[in-house]
Amino acid sequence: MAKEALGLVETQGFVGAVEAADAMCKTAQVRLVRYEVTRGALVTVLVRGPVAEVEAAVAAGTHAAARIGRVFTTHVIPAPDAQLEQPIAGPATSRP
Repeated sequence: MAKEALGLVETQGFVGAVEAADAMCKTAQVRLVRYEVTRGALVTVLVRGPVAEVEAAVAAGTHAAARIGRVFTTHVIPAPDAQLEQPIAGPATSRP
């Protein structure tokens, strides 16, 4: 199985992050993996998919978020190292 690219868009505030995530998912064939909220109300949205799709999604998400707020940074990693898979996916949820 080919590795999926990882795309990140970091915004200030949750509303901009939601706007970015919405545009990313509507524009390209990507999967919304998660979002992270850190100090200073920075929110990073993470998506996965084929490299070209992730690149298109990040561009669309950046544009959408910038219309209503502040975008700090964006990045695409074409083939993340296997060691990043668990941290990206987050903690496993317990099942009954």
